[in-house]
Amino acid sequence: MTTEPAAETPETGLETAGTEPAADPQAGAARPGRLEEEGDVAADYLEELLDIADIDGDIDIEVRSGRTYISVVAEEGDASGLQHLVGKDGEVLEALQELTRLSVLTATDNRSRLVLDITGYRQERSAELQVIAEKAVAQVRESGKEIALSPMSAYERKIVHDAVADLGLVSESEGEGAARHIVVSQAEA
Repeated sequence: MTTEPAAETPETGLETAGTEPAADPQAGAARPGRLEEEGDVAADYLEELLDIADIDGDIDIEVRSGRTYISVVAEEGDASGLQHLVGKDGEVLEALQELTRLSVLTATDNRSRLVLDITGYRQERSAELQVIAEKAVAQVRESGKEIALSPMSAYERKIVHDAVADLGLVSESEGEGAARHIVVSQAEA
């Protein structure tokens, strides 16, 4: 078995195994194919999981904005079995997304940033997060004091950070692990 030598980065001269140079003109062309492969691997993994759990669901794959989006929806309108895969506050969904990403990593040797949604949970939660961000911004503007929000996943924090920025204020993540949360404050003049 032969392996390719590690690439040397031009900036540091250090070797980095398994990375491609950023200036590689082929890297951009290969990316959509890699994202489609991620989607296929993830769909196979999720299909097998659904079969084992004896849960019916259809899997949709979409590649947009440099990311693979996988949606699992009820086949015939009955989403009760799929609700177990979302769990309380999306906790099971988050864990399943990480397992799916690990499956993709194992099969492709590439880290995945795929987003998994089940029964439209993330879409509904995104709308809720937008409202949370709007309320926090209104409170900060009214009181002039920073507001700390409840802990959220990294994905949810990203949505809130973007919403707060769009509304003209600033936000910062604070805390560690499950206690990581957003603090919204006035933009500095």
